Amino acid sequence: MKAEARVWLGPAAAMLALGLAPGANALPTFAAQTGAPCAACHVGGFGPQLTPFGREFKLHGYAMRSNGFTAPVSIMAVASYVRTAKDQPAPPAPHYSVNDNFTLDQASVFIAGGVGHFGAFIQTTYDGVARAFHWDNADLRAVTSATIGGKNVVAGLSLNNAPTVQDAFNTLPAWGFFYTSSALAPAPGAAPLIGAFAQNTVGLTAYTWIDSQLYLEAGGYVSPSAGFLTHFGVDPTSPGDIDGVAPYGRIAFDKNWGDHNLEVGAFAMHANIFPGHDMSTGLTDRYTDVGVDASFQHFGTGKNVFTVNSRYIYEQQQLDASQALGLSGARRTHLQDIRLDASYYWRSKIGASVAVFDTWGPPDQLLFAGNRTFKPASSGVMFQIDGTPFGNSDSPLGRRFNARVGLQFTHYLSFDGAGKNYDGFGRNAADNDTVRVFTWVAY
Repeated sequence: MKAEARVWLGPAAAMLALGLAPGANALPTFAAQTGAPCAACHVGGFGPQLTPFGREFKLHGYAMRSNGFTAPVSIMAVASYVRTAKDQPAPPAPHYSVNDNFTLDQASVFIAGGVGHFGAFIQTTYDGVARAFHWDNADLRAVTSATIGGKNVVAGLSLNNAPTVQDAFNTLPAWGFFYTSSALAPAPGAAPLIGAFAQNTVGLTAYTWIDSQLYLEAGGYVSPSAGFLTHFGVDPTSPGDIDGVAPYGRIAFDKNWGDHNLEVGAFAMHANIFPGHDMSTGLTDRYTDVGVDASFQHFGTGKNVFTVNSRYIYEQQQLDASQALGLSGARRTHLQDIRLDASYYWRSKIGASVAVFDTWGPPDQLLFAGNRTFKPASSGVMFQIDGTPFGNSDSPLGRRFNARVGLQFTHYLSFDGAGKNYDGFGRNAADNDTVRVFTWVAY
């Protein structure tokens, strides 16, 4: 393991030991721990979209308590049926067909909760499509608070394994809409790099939350060794190995007034990457992602909730290594990505959502050799309706049990470079239009 990774993984082991120590009376699952229904923390009564109360709970280190000790373990499973407008060119994964697929998308075990100044959210997942286990989202926190100049100030450290997984706002890649998907559905090939670091990095960030309004965060991420990632079920070659430390920064302003909430913010990350873990050239690809985001929530009488989330990312790329390896035609290029979604939930039981997305950038005959126009352009609209019958903790199976069933429809206006004949073999973007029916349960 690289020296940098050892330095960063040392605190990880220490915080895990603190969080899981026997007798610490810690880590009950969140609903049982707080005594609050799922709808108190989550819009629509089911995760991961957070209410202002849910944001406070996360930023205070998952440590709020109102009940006695409960088991610190939760389980979750997602299953779905996926159908595309036309058969996919090849099966999306081994053991599946080119269309009309049923699958267990994932099954996860969580250790989650907190006590005192420490809290954690740790997930291990069985990928039903790949038929393999891997470590999933992890966010371990140490938090303290004080009153300074008449303002409440929360200060914390987050040790996590994915940039933006620690973020409390549902605008950034880790927790952005849509909140559940299937690896069997077609997906565009180009996306900003910041979203590709999930589970293949380890990062430590420091943050402060001032008067429940101003959020400031800064830190950095490193790549563990290839052996470490392979052992934890993660591909070490995708997207590649970070050279040194990749800095990350975040600022957001959040304001509650009456039954409304507004957040506006910005974020940035810079990473030097050995693409595909290939260090033979001695060169790296340099990525700088800069973005802005905003969200709005309206809670009405508490029975009707309306939300809007948005973000825009501009990614500057200097591809010295990829060009030397014959993977890129241009040395300098860029990518732009915009997302906007809106949701309405009635009584935390019935919801409807719509989202639009667009990714674009200059053509490159090597980077995007698999499509006719050599462009990364992909855009479309997505609709979802869902039902959450037990969001107010009224399940006959007890307050721990929750479930959501839903229907998603994704329509592509463009896909990997064009709307018509994008692959040069007559396939159109709308051929990838996808209907997905899903069931999502947690206990």
